[in-house]
Amino acid sequence: MNKKLLVLGAAASAAAAYLLYNNTKVSIPKGAKAISPFDVQKFMGTWYEIARLDYRFEHYLSNVSATYSLDEDGKIKVDNKGYDTRKYRWKESVGKAALVNGGDDGRLKVSFAGPFYSGYNVIDIDEKYQYALVAGNNLNYIWILSRTRTIPEDIKNRFLALAAGLGYDTGALIWTRHDSYIA
Repeated sequence: MNKKLLVLGAAASAAAAYLLYNNTKVSIPKGAKAISPFDVQKFMGTWYEIARLDYRFEHYLSNVSATYSLDEDGKIKVDNKGYDTRKYRWKESVGKAALVNGGDDGRLKVSFAGPFYSGYNVIDIDEKYQYALVAGNNLNYIWILSRTRTIPEDIKNRFLALAAGLGYDTGALIWTRHDSYIA
């Protein structure tokens, strides 16, 4: 009996380790390349979501923004906010981020749930760090961001062409509403 429990315990531990590894694996979509060099200091501050591929944590959200800040230890705090249009209230999620492998390219890993990280890859950004195209781990996650609630048409078209060229379904993008009357 003890031998069976030992084998079951080892199998359960191996399965847990496998799940933890897969849920903390940070990757970048095939063919995508993070910008380099990446100035993390310039990236700090508030970004407004212009468009995204929808996923469960952002269903029904408008007025979405993300604020990045560095603490004295160099750790990155991520504060995401959005207005839930079905429940008529603000939704907020605070997490942490770090540069992948401490590199100087635009690859970050972001976590909103303990040890579980996802890829957050800046694959295009303008030279003044006003507009960014961010890819997730795979072709299910992409965001168009701006320092303001709008984006110039030429930048938008540049980002859409890059995303489509990588295989993203740009026709499925959710264009985020930013209502001025919601504080």
